[in-house]
Amino acid sequence: MKLSLVLIIYRSNSSIALDSSIFCKKAFKEKNIKSHSIESDCTNEEIDNFLRQTQSLPQLVIVLGGDGTVLKCANALVNYNIPLLCFNIGGNLGFLTQKKEFLFDKSFIEILEKEEFIIDSRNRLKCKILDNENNIIKSYDALNDFYFKSDEEEISPTNQIEISIDTEKVNEYKGDGLIIASSTGSTAYSMAAGGPIVHPSIDALVINPICPMSLASRPIIIPHTSNIIIRGVNKSQGAIKLWRDGSKCMTIKKNNYCEISKGSKYCKMIKFRKSISYYGTLIQKLDWKGNLTLKNNLDN
Repeated sequence: MKLSLVLIIYRSNSSIALDSSIFCKKAFKEKNIKSHSIESDCTNEEIDNFLRQTQSLPQLVIVLGGDGTVLKCANALVNYNIPLLCFNIGGNLGFLTQKKEFLFDKSFIEILEKEEFIIDSRNRLKCKILDNENNIIKSYDALNDFYFKSDEEEISPTNQIEISIDTEKVNEYKGDGLIIASSTGSTAYSMAAGGPIVHPSIDALVINPICPMSLASRPIIIPHTSNIIIRGVNKSQGAIKLWRDGSKCMTIKKNNYCEISKGSKYCKMIKFRKSISYYGTLIQKLDWKGNLTLKNNLDN
């Protein structure tokens, strides 16, 4: 990969991430590669303004932070076909990040130059909010998931959500909410809510109720070509609020509904060939047994 300009986005309110961005800029300067750094709390407009002012787009965006920072950057850059290289800074190993050792020994630059990596194209989700005349009010993209919860402030609010798949009404979920996740997002909120782990290379959508009041309400995996319609049931108390990748989006009013499908734009993520495998990440994050021989050697 030939680099002439790199955008660095680092986690806000993190001195470790700030120091890492300075280190990264110095490493690129030694290679006569231009770089520009921005905090993750910047607005999408600030990123757009910078990218519009450049004569050509950066060949790479480096993200310094955890999975949350990666998600925010991925959504902010949805309209730009720029691969992300993400390093876990200041936290535990993430599902979307490389180990920080690649950054601090500067080996990442050599890996990029020798192209010892793959570009992993991750599916996104698209959510459209429509009125009762099918006019689009707002639309959002997400890498991990969209989910719906009550908009009330009660101690334990519940809601009732109707779901249709490919024009067929499938179920009404009553409980704390409902998650629609991509394969990438299956290891995020959906997994915490008891959903299945889906390998990111599998084109699928996960529908997972959050603490349902019926034992018959189970998570299901459906084809990525499916079209999902979400409506709040009229007899449900209060409105429902739409969230994406852990951030609030908007309240879905009584006569509005949501249409969720696979997004048309992929998120390109750089994965080093020398990096830990997907299953290795699961072993570490979930404390699985993995290779007991290797584990015993590490303990000794």
